[in-house]
Amino acid sequence: MRWLSLFLAPELRAWRGEMALWKVYWGYGVFASALLAVLLFGALRHQQLWLQQGLLAVLLLYTIWILISVWRCAQHAHPRWRFFARLSTIVWAGNALMVLGFLELDLLARLLRSWSEA
Repeated sequence: MRWLSLFLAPELRAWRGEMALWKVYWGYGVFASALLAVLLFGALRHQQLWLQQGLLAVLLLYTIWILISVWRCAQHAHPRWRFFARLSTIVWAGNALMVLGFLELDLLARLLRSWSEA
């Protein structure tokens, strides 16, 4: 367990709001989320339904983590950047809810259709 906490130390610092806002926002928020989205697009392209389902679950959990981390790390930022980060976090949350929700509904419909055809 100690090894895991050492391995995840930067992520734990971000979760507690102890990391620089720009690192969390751009590194974890934008860059890492884009990588997860690319993986999901690949699974969509190749019609890998179970991989899509797994990636949607990962994206949901990751989105919750990053939104909370950005919000907490914004506490120590300049007021202008705090406002921007928190406003974009609210917009990001709404967008993620809609995108992940509609992707999940589409996936469930395709899974049900494939089961009924089998």
